[in-house]
Amino acid sequence: MDSAENSSDKRVDDSEFLEMTQQDPAQAKILRQSLEHLASGLGGPALKEMAQEVLSGRMGLREAANVSAYAEEAVQQSAPLAEKWAAMSDSERQALAAEGERRLEEERQKLEEERRSESENRSGGNRRHDGRGWSLY
Repeated sequence: MDSAENSSDKRVDDSEFLEMTQQDPAQAKILRQSLEHLASGLGGPALKEMAQEVLSGRMGLREAANVSAYAEEAVQQSAPLAEKWAAMSDSERQALAAEGERRLEEERQKLEEERRSESENRSGGNRRHDGRGWSLY
């Protein structure tokens, strides 16, 4: 079943996630990872189904949020987190926000390293024609 879920994960285009995260690839990747966790059953059967529908591309994330069964389950699952947030002090909230920012920055750095590596690999394959080290004299 994992291979079927993994193949369906690859069918959805990241453009929707980028739209939802204001074109931030790091946030889009974290959003995808969150949906993958939900698709594994982490949030219960309704959110599992919702995440699988979104990751497969059969349903958009905004569309899924408008399905009452999914929305109700999301509210129910997030209620304890909201209570915990409300009980935190300002300094605890700031620390948690800072941790989130650190995670985003780490993800941005990983993505940049991946882009750099891909770029180097592409340019490395054309060394014979790149003009470096060649001289007429």
